[in-house]
Amino acid sequence: MPPLPPRQLAAYAAPAFPLAILGLPLNVYVPTFWGDSMGLGLTTVGLVLFATRLLDVVTDPLIGLLSDRTRGRLGRRRPWAVAALPIAAPAVWLLFVPPAGAGAMHLFITASLVYLGWTMLNITHTAWGAELSPEYHQRTRINAWREAATLSGIVVSALVPAVITGGIAEDLRALAIVTLGLALPAFALLFAFVPDPPAPVRPLQPRDFGTTFAPLVGNAPFRRLLLAWVTNGMANGLPASLFLLVVTHLLEADDKAGPLLLAYFLAGILAVPVWTRLSAHLGKHRAWCAAMLWASFVFAFVPLLGPGDWLPFLAISIFSGASLGADLALPPAIQADVVDLDRIATGEGRAGLLFAVSSMAQKLGNAAAVGAGLPLLEVLGFRAAPEGATGLGALVGLYCAAPVTLKLLAVALMWSFPLDAAAQARLRAQLGSGG
Repeated sequence: MPPLPPRQLAAYAAPAFPLAILGLPLNVYVPTFWGDSMGLGLTTVGLVLFATRLLDVVTDPLIGLLSDRTRGRLGRRRPWAVAALPIAAPAVWLLFVPPAGAGAMHLFITASLVYLGWTMLNITHTAWGAELSPEYHQRTRINAWREAATLSGIVVSALVPAVITGGIAEDLRALAIVTLGLALPAFALLFAFVPDPPAPVRPLQPRDFGTTFAPLVGNAPFRRLLLAWVTNGMANGLPASLFLLVVTHLLEADDKAGPLLLAYFLAGILAVPVWTRLSAHLGKHRAWCAAMLWASFVFAFVPLLGPGDWLPFLAISIFSGASLGADLALPPAIQADVVDLDRIATGEGRAGLLFAVSSMAQKLGNAAAVGAGLPLLEVLGFRAAPEGATGLGALVGLYCAAPVTLKLLAVALMWSFPLDAAAQARLRAQLGSGG
């Protein structure tokens, strides 16, 4: 199968750009904004956001399963993106620009709708990409384009606080406007220039709950990847939710938050080609392990920092940001290979279901980081006050030591992952012969 031309890769990657602009404020700004500016408190916000993620346990697999079974004039994946945009768009505005007096219920409803729309768009997009090519390294290339667009969107999202100086509320308003303004043309490019691959020739078989999920439970590489994704998601979610607190109260450099985020994500963009090339030599799973080990090494220097040390933290942000490209690009490319195993077991193309379960796992990992991390931070004695924060040791421990430990666990899970290029070539041969 010939490689996809750059025009198609760019069109496929386009929706990742506005989705990423939305992702950064959801993970970094929304917890602090609702906990501090809106007055709900860190514990309440953490628990509410965790509760919204519990809904994903139902919605993610259901959407993935239904998208795999969708047939119609618009194709297999397109209808879900079309349906998601009117759900997500108004909810994004109401979450980022809430009316005066909005409370925990407003946060719960709007965040739930945003995450529902996000699920529909993200599952559609990732499953679509997994089906564009059956080739091991070509899948890495497809995901690298998408995640380069993701990181570019995050950079734009990080630029907003550096340009707008009106405070976190004005930042969120601007980010909502940019996200909503770019989403429709980005998905129009996807629809216009990227084919929606047809479903496998074999008809879909009616399945009950047990027969639907039994092949996933029996798919050992899928279980291992899923657990690594959850673990690494927690490792990334903790520092994301605590970033503003670290910059404000540990470094006492809240005016540097925008440039620090920008440097982190720019490093991630620049490193994507490096990890893509490295994966061609080491394999995708070993390249991902190398990135997680690198991030753990760099993060180990955070406890040495104190007030005014924003320049050393800038170096840490750049070097740890380099691993982000691997975190984003390589696991979905590995997942595309795992989908081949499921297709051999079931005779069906179920990329949507597998990516939905993985998406649910990632979001639960991030939600657990926020839902457990923010309340635990207060339990351990951290308090933010105008005269100075207390319990900074707890903040540093949750920001640094916990993520490093989690990443090392994820490395242990993935180091001996069985699906390399040779194994995936055998799967392709089996599928090509009707296996």
